[in-house]
Parts: sequence; C-alpha cells; structure tokens
Amino acid sequence: MTETVITSAANPRIRALVGLRDRGARDSQGLFVVEGPRLLDRAVEAGHRPVEVFYDPNRFDPGALIGPALYTCSAEVLSRASYRASDEGVMAVLRQFDLGLSGLALPGVPLILVAEGIEKPGNLGAILRTADAVGADAVIAVDPEIDPFNPNVVRSSTGALFTVPIAVAGLENAVDWLRESGIQLIGADPSADHDLWSIDFTLPCALMVGAEHGGLTNRARQAADGLVSIPMRGATDSLNASVTIAVLAFEALRQRRS
Repeated sequence: MTETVITSAANPRIRALVGLRDRGARDSQGLFVVEGPRLLDRAVEAGHRPVEVFYDPNRFDPGALIGPALYTCSAEVLSRASYRASDEGVMAVLRQFDLGLSGLALPGVPLILVAEGIEKPGNLGAILRTADAVGADAVIAVDPEIDPFNPNVVRSSTGALFTVPIAVAGLENAVDWLRESGIQLIGADPSADHDLWSIDFTLPCALMVGAEHGGLTNRARQAADGLVSIPMRGATDSLNASVTIAVLAFEALRQRRS
C-alpha cells in the first residue's frame, strides 16, 4: 500500500479521477467512482475493493482499508474533483463488475425489476433502492441510455448498486432469459385493461417499466406476458418511472408477505 500527498487539482491522478465522469473513460478503463464514506463502506462490505482512495485526512480515516493506493488531498482539491456540490471527504476508484444476465442467481420464486430505455441516472438509482427495499432478486436494465456506473446512479442508489444484483441486456436477450427461467413478464402501461391488483405477484415475475417520457416500447409491450395499469384519481395520467415500478414492487411484496 502506497500513500501520496496531492496538493494541486492539476495533478495527473486528480485529472484521471475527474475523467471518470465520462462514460467512455469508465468503459475503456473498466473503472468507476464512489464518493462519500457511506457509499464506500457499503461497497467494501459487499466485497468490492477500491483501487485508489483520495481523501481529506481532516474528514476521513482510511482505517483498515487494504490494498488501494492512498492519496491525501486538501479540501480544495477534493472539491474540484467532486461531481457533487460539496464533497464528503473521500472519493474512491473501484473496478466495474459483471453486468451479464448469466451472473444472476435466482431463488425458486424470484422477483425482478426491469427498466427499459431508462434515460435519467437518478431513476435507475431509485429503482435499485426500491429493489433493495422490497428484497427483489435482481434489476435488469434493458437498452438503457445510461450505464449503472454513472456517478449519479451510484449516488442515488445510496449503496443499493452493491446490494442488488444488476444486469444490462437488450430486450430480446432479457425476454429470452426470463422465459427460460420460467418468469412471467408484467409491464406497466397506463392504457392496460387490468390494474395491478388483478395480478398474482406471488408467482415468479419480472415487473417492467419504460422510459421516462414514452413508457414501454411497442416491442416491450408485445413481449410482455401481461400489462397492468395503476388506477389514478387525479388529473395526471402517468407516474415517474421509478415511482411506477415502486408501486408495483410494493404490491408484490404485500402479496408475498400475506
């Protein structure tokens, strides 16, 4: 383990750290950034070992971290590197992990959350949080516009990125995998004839929502085994994607608990 003091935001390591905001850099290097002690703790608890840790010694103690290169930084340097309005005293670089469907291990009666074409990092992070809250067995991001290692996905997941198995796949591959696994695919659609209370969620199922503006694509609707709506009494005719899947997921949890 090595430790270096960095006093300038122009330092090559800081420039490389900032560069990981870009998806091209993340993908080419197979790395991503975790910021803040809570997220770093959850990553380490889940077995992810940091490659590098940049920290302000006045606000963070690396303690028992084993293996990473340690860089002591001033508050000003970390503030320049942070993608947040205010940094939390520590930023860590981690290796990306496998996002393939084959890496998902399922129990006998799985519950999976599926998000098609998600464009906003905050929504994917929120879906991961919902998956963690209801005890879902996996999240599948189908043809997403953003990657799960986007800094805002990592942040908004509040650590669920490390506690919930996640895969990224094309629609056809995801549907084939679900069918081979004996899992029914239920899509959320405001125009569906059946509401969410008419579905038996105690069976192996995957709950699917579409992109923020257009909802599910026609291909996804046709691939689904069933479509359900959420009854709404107000003037609005749809909910945010992450809210929609949360409503479905907690109904599934209610049925499974009772």
